[in-house]
Amino acid sequence: MKIAFTQAYYLPVIDGPGQVIHELATRFVKQGHDVHVYCSDSDKYRRIPVKEEVIDGVHVHRCRNWFTIANFATFWPSVLPKLLRADYDIIHSHVSGHSYVLFSAIASRIKKIPHVHTTHCCWTSGFRSLSGRAAVWLVYHTLLPLMFRWTDRIIAITPWEIDEIQKRGGKKEKITVIPNGMNEIFFKTVKPNKFRRTYGIPEKAKIALFFGRLNPTKGVDKLALAGKEILKQRKDIHFVFIGPDEGMLETAKQIAAGNPNFHFINAIRDREKIAEMYQAAELYCLPSYREGLPLTLFEAMAAGCPLVASPVNGVPYEMKDNENGVFVQYGDVAGLVKAITKVIDDRKFAARVSRNNRKRAKQYDWNIIAGRVMDVYKTVMKNSKKKSRQL
Repeated sequence: MKIAFTQAYYLPVIDGPGQVIHELATRFVKQGHDVHVYCSDSDKYRRIPVKEEVIDGVHVHRCRNWFTIANFATFWPSVLPKLLRADYDIIHSHVSGHSYVLFSAIASRIKKIPHVHTTHCCWTSGFRSLSGRAAVWLVYHTLLPLMFRWTDRIIAITPWEIDEIQKRGGKKEKITVIPNGMNEIFFKTVKPNKFRRTYGIPEKAKIALFFGRLNPTKGVDKLALAGKEILKQRKDIHFVFIGPDEGMLETAKQIAAGNPNFHFINAIRDREKIAEMYQAAELYCLPSYREGLPLTLFEAMAAGCPLVASPVNGVPYEMKDNENGVFVQYGDVAGLVKAITKVIDDRKFAARVSRNNRKRAKQYDWNIIAGRVMDVYKTVMKNSKKKSRQL
């Protein structure tokens, strides 16, 4: 099977949907499929000079990004003629509402091949600029219904999305729910664990971890404020923030005000090092304003890491309060203080949650998730061939 993925960002860019594509694409390559990824040549800040390359067996085609609207919507129309010149069995676009999704849908109609689309839970407008909110409103009320009409199957990553998709023109019978997954490496114990030694954290310290983009939507400032309050009373907890800066690093550092129990570390890419990081932590914090279904949720679970998270969007469908960790409403700094100290101090609770999380994570193995996505491909291709015979 020859498969084309389209998405704004791909490796080496750190991006959730791009990581999802990488997990699927590399597995499909191992199965013998010919896999291509079309993306913009933007890394969110600069232009990536290499336009054509092969990464882990996946053919990557970077299209020139003409401009970016409101810091999130890229525009790279050359993807349309490139898709039209090639012969694919299926086109799979990612993240609803973007121009390349429409171009993917148009190419699939012209080429008479199936178009599958994964939404990635993009339905909230908070923390967007005025121009961003205006662009979202315009696209959602004009182009998005057309995109959904020209899509053979819509993959929602959480049941929370179903109503949102239907509000914007997606037909319920087209929707299949397939969550994100996590790599099997996160189940494996890393020995010896050198994380504390590597980053100068005392061996007996308790680690409250944030791992992800330091973006305003992630609530890193709220976590830093909670850490500041906790460290007024005790010094045995260290707050570790790891990930690329997307506008919140300086804010978090100002809140930390040089306290040695705060650590700000650049993005870690090596999976074994990421697994080591989770396994070193007493808990993983996800105090976000919005989330689709973050890969980090399952990675932390696989490592047996208790969770402290906001019950937003897709998160409550996969995490249960007091079973996989503790829910705290977004912006509730006092609630974060209480939840973090509970997980760290109540070791019986933490041990029970850790066991629950390791058990639950097994259903999110990427090999299982990739199999479900491939089943969707086979179904839509079969239906497409049936329609062609009827015509």
